[in-house]
Amino acid sequence: MNPIDAAFCKMGLDASEKHVFLCIGPDCCATQDGLAVWEVLKERVAKLGIPTMRTKAACLRVCSGGPWMVVYPEGVWYGALTPEKCHRIAEEHLAAGRPVEEWVARHHPLAGE
Repeated sequence: MNPIDAAFCKMGLDASEKHVFLCIGPDCCATQDGLAVWEVLKERVAKLGIPTMRTKAACLRVCSGGPWMVVYPEGVWYGALTPEKCHRIAEEHLAAGRPVEEWVARHHPLAGE
């Protein structure tokens, strides 16, 4: 297997059903707060076996009220995340397909979805 195919295989691209982007700051929140949410996201996705790719970002262009998360393909945006909120989002949205509506800041699927 060539290195590019191996990288796609390792990230689980073919099996992924969702892609989660998490802004860890420093503009929207303290970086340590963003990283705390990131660690929970990694742990819950792995423990629950959720076919989801994760991408850590330094900016999702909403420069306050973070950490921010956007879940695709649904285009669901969550702000002011905490590790506790991330636990629930992982279980209800990522694993079960039900966005946690009381925390949704915006629904915006990409064109064509």
